[in-house]
Amino acid sequence: METVYLDNSATTELCAEAKKKMSEAMEIYGNPSSLHAAGDEARKLLSSARAAVAKTLGIRAVKEDQLIFTSCGSEANNLALLGVAQARSSHSSRTVITTDSEHPSVENCMKYLEEQGFSVVRISTHGGVLDLEQLQKVLKTEKPFLVSMMMVNNETGAVYDVRTAFAYAKAANPACITHCDAVQGYLKRVFTPMSIGADMVTVSAHKIHGPKGVGALYINPDIIRAKKIKPFLLGGGQESGLRSGTENLIGICGFWAAAEASYSTLAENIRRVEELRRYAAEKLAKIDVKVNRPVGEAVANIISITLPSIKSQTMLSELSSRGICVSNGSACSSHSKKVSSVLLSFGLSEDEADCTIRVSLSEFNRKEDIDALSTGLSEGIARLVRIRR
Repeated sequence: METVYLDNSATTELCAEAKKKMSEAMEIYGNPSSLHAAGDEARKLLSSARAAVAKTLGIRAVKEDQLIFTSCGSEANNLALLGVAQARSSHSSRTVITTDSEHPSVENCMKYLEEQGFSVVRISTHGGVLDLEQLQKVLKTEKPFLVSMMMVNNETGAVYDVRTAFAYAKAANPACITHCDAVQGYLKRVFTPMSIGADMVTVSAHKIHGPKGVGALYINPDIIRAKKIKPFLLGGGQESGLRSGTENLIGICGFWAAAEASYSTLAENIRRVEELRRYAAEKLAKIDVKVNRPVGEAVANIISITLPSIKSQTMLSELSSRGICVSNGSACSSHSKKVSSVLLSFGLSEDEADCTIRVSLSEFNRKEDIDALSTGLSEGIARLVRIRR
């Protein structure tokens, strides 16, 4: 049975360029921290990878402490949020602003900060739109030291206006540090940290056809100079002392190759996915489902679909039996028995959220994949037992 892979927001197929670069990197077995010829060879490779990934973020002459390699996007988010909170002066603000629909790696950091006595304000994203009026009202009374907002929601595909939000935050408190979890927006949209006003940006390799187990955090040099971030992973002082532990050089080289490949074909990739999205919309319009289209701007590759009184897990099993891979939300929390808080924030009822699946595309998909999904959904809806209300 041929696999129809439509879960690209969870992870993506490894591209040929990444496989080749990782294979080459396997021959470079020195430790980048070692002071001998083998270590120097590995260190040069690490430096080249850092420069290549930084270039895709619009950073042409990257310093080592501007782009920190981590084990994943979640670790990069933790470093950004907990690292800044740990460095915060005890005499300054203890307020953090985020949204009500962040990825678990951000939301759980926020819950931890609340346990430590920080005040966390969550801005509404109802309908997939960041409530900028609410943010402005909050900023009249609160002067946050940190604002963290995702660029693209991983469950709904909604694009949040972080540029305006960060500008408002900086106007209210110029010392405020802005962080953007751009994992779902990286190399799906055209942006740089500077263009969105972000002091820190999180990206990940396995969402762009790179390997799992590699992420990166861009950090504005001003934050480093002012010592406004501290490491929470301690050890040998790798990655400019901000992320100790021997670097995953093979994975980082895969990140390098995938980032370069995606960056060089970004416009074409966006066009192809938008075409697939339009085709999917035509097919889904003929089926008894509701597509949860954000009110405002949205990426083309994420499609949220609410089924007619059929639990998402039931449909996932049905589609999986046909070789079709989709999800019921974030892969990081897909095994949770709780209804998605993101979908509730979007405006779905608990019943609707419990009956919602996520289809996520990549430039590797074809129209035939959409045809298979359409058939699977139609036949599944016809035969599966509905929930009794």
